[in-house]
Amino acid sequence: MFLKSFVTRSVLLTFGIVPAVASAGVIGILGNFDVINDTGKTAYGFEIDLQGLHASDVTDVFGGPGRGFPTGRGFGIGSVERYGAPSILEYGNGAIFGTKVTYFATFAAGVWDYTTPSTQAVGHFATPGDNCWSGGGLSYGANTPCDHFGVGTRANATKTSYSWLYGDSAGNLTNTGGAVSLPAPAWSVIPSPPPAPGLPPAPPLVVAQIQAPVPVQDKPEPQWGEAIWVKVFTTELDKAVALEELVVGNPKVQQATTETEWQLLQKDPGNPLSGQLESGYGAPVGPNAASILRRYEFYRFGGTYDPTDHHAVFADPLSTDSNAVGDDIGNYIGAQNAGLNLDMAVPVPEPETYAMLLVGLAMLGVGARRRKQQPISA
Repeated sequence: MFLKSFVTRSVLLTFGIVPAVASAGVIGILGNFDVINDTGKTAYGFEIDLQGLHASDVTDVFGGPGRGFPTGRGFGIGSVERYGAPSILEYGNGAIFGTKVTYFATFAAGVWDYTTPSTQAVGHFATPGDNCWSGGGLSYGANTPCDHFGVGTRANATKTSYSWLYGDSAGNLTNTGGAVSLPAPAWSVIPSPPPAPGLPPAPPLVVAQIQAPVPVQDKPEPQWGEAIWVKVFTTELDKAVALEELVVGNPKVQQATTETEWQLLQKDPGNPLSGQLESGYGAPVGPNAASILRRYEFYRFGGTYDPTDHHAVFADPLSTDSNAVGDDIGNYIGAQNAGLNLDMAVPVPEPETYAMLLVGLAMLGVGARRRKQQPISA
């Protein structure tokens, strides 16, 4: 039985505005990720909502046909993850449109065929990442409280959100209450300035931006958003990268080296540029780069929150926004393995356009580093 009843409303995470040339020189944006079900409820699938993209903009999905992995449903041989290949459905409501990539259990004779249990149901669970599928090296099975998903697109979505799906005894699926705080990077490719006569164009500048979850303003005092820790690893490759290669253990991912050891991201309601992390700003890619690979590892904030405005308060006196220590490091949320395949025949903008782009990007970089100093508790 297909999605008998589906709630299309979901909590959306905004990942920032990218320059108008963000698609210039890009031939593919890829993202593969593990996600742990720590919601306290059994899940019956997973939804990737790509606002601003048509179904034709989706070029690939993890577990999809023809990508080197088997696509049957189940565990072990026959499927890379329990729900098999996802559906790809476009939606529209006036000016708002997008595409949902949905992994889901099937319902027949009053029974769901597969589910993802919650960590609360199976006890303590930890994974080094990218092991939540049948080929990931973990003893992946019915009691594993995580899954691995992925999608390739032609461009950035204007908004991306992830949600676990819940099912009932009548075969209905809903994403209400299943939102996952796992930011997806938005990529920007900025061509180099015009070269001197007789010289070839220089490589472009490639920037990947992630943003902390947007806070829900449901109290009289403006509220800060959820705080999350992120670690970033990166590498450049001289060949294009494929979606199925974006898993730990693959030689291309193993080349990635540390770019950001720790960074705490939290959205400040008084600063629209807060909670952002930009990777790659300041230096063009190498002359032979055909693709850029970045791995983002996310952890919950383990300290406390101020009861008035919800800003993060460190538990360890040695912790700072860029130094996670002790109990301030919470549970592992998941990881994003993101890849950008480049078309090196990048159009060169006029000098005035290039200057405007650099000024705008510099403003974003300054805003990302401006963050209200937090009180530290002993």
